[in-house]
Amino acid sequence: MTGASPPEATVGASTIGLDANIVVGREDFELRAQVRVGPGEVLAVLGPNGAGKTTLLRALAGLLALREGHVEVGGARWDDPAANLFVPTTDRRVGLVFQDYRLFPHLSVLDNVAFAARARGARRGVARTGAAQVLERLGLDSLAARRPDQLSGGQAQRVALARALASEPAMVLLDEPLAALDARTRLEIRTELRRHLSAFAGPSIVVTHDPLEALVLADRILVLEEGRIAQTGTPSEVARRPVTEYVARLMGLNLYSGCLAGPGRIVLDGGGELRTATRSVEDLAEGSRVLAVLSPGAISLHLGELPQGSPRNVWTGTVSGVELLTDRVRVAVTGAPDALVDVTAAAVAELQLSPGQEVRLSAKATEVTAYPAP
Repeated sequence: MTGASPPEATVGASTIGLDANIVVGREDFELRAQVRVGPGEVLAVLGPNGAGKTTLLRALAGLLALREGHVEVGGARWDDPAANLFVPTTDRRVGLVFQDYRLFPHLSVLDNVAFAARARGARRGVARTGAAQVLERLGLDSLAARRPDQLSGGQAQRVALARALASEPAMVLLDEPLAALDARTRLEIRTELRRHLSAFAGPSIVVTHDPLEALVLADRILVLEEGRIAQTGTPSEVARRPVTEYVARLMGLNLYSGCLAGPGRIVLDGGGELRTATRSVEDLAEGSRVLAVLSPGAISLHLGELPQGSPRNVWTGTVSGVELLTDRVRVAVTGAPDALVDVTAAAVAELQLSPGQEVRLSAKATEVTAYPAP
């Protein structure tokens, strides 16, 4: 499998840390997903707002009871409606890290981290000793006496993770763990978080809306759309071969669907055609459904005639938008097919690009990656 799987597909490894078949919902929404995550494996869950990401975490944590299916972690079954079994959140060995961290404002860092052990009935001294060891392991022992309002955003995130790990969890769940941080702190904490999650022996699930966060933190990525699994795979598989428009936009790619109409020729559903040199579609029969990906940086934009020796893919369009990104300008072009094109700011100034302007686009066949549609 190369990045795509059917909506009900299973995610994970041969040795299972988490084995869950989630069916939950309300009248206007249903989440239905099978998820398996191996011990020590980090799964990132991506998806648009309302896709069911937080619902998935709530079901795994026991904050939401299943309607059908089961949740099993490390061989212990926590939820099974058919067997009339439901283990409440307080009795599940789950380490939770929320977006807003939810540290207790009246407790010191040490006592925040010791809270899980205290809640399980440990003596105060024993709980604090264990918490101190976790803080030292994470390099946070100098913060032990501080209160949450004396912490920076990055420090609060680290403490929230320490509290989750101090509970000796069988599974760690993180809900947008870096969303509250500024860009500079997020970069620093992202690398640190990856190191700590890699050292954790159980399964970890990270819900995020940031594709870079998913690519850096996860061993595997699961994409939810409208309560169903739209795509699964390793970060490189998902980044290289998106199967939905949402994933393609997330990865900054143009995605087209169509049919093979001969060797290397794809007739696109939305109009137009593309030529590809991708070998993976050479053996497919004519008429086979395929997806084609083209990076915005691989498309050239012209106002006049194309130079000699131009690429095999050439088409016309109209500029519909111009957006300044961090280090480039993205031009939206309406045509057959539509395309997002990345150019330099100097090129925009030189060409005087503006909405409504007619342009010509070109791309090499070797830049068009094609693969069978799922």
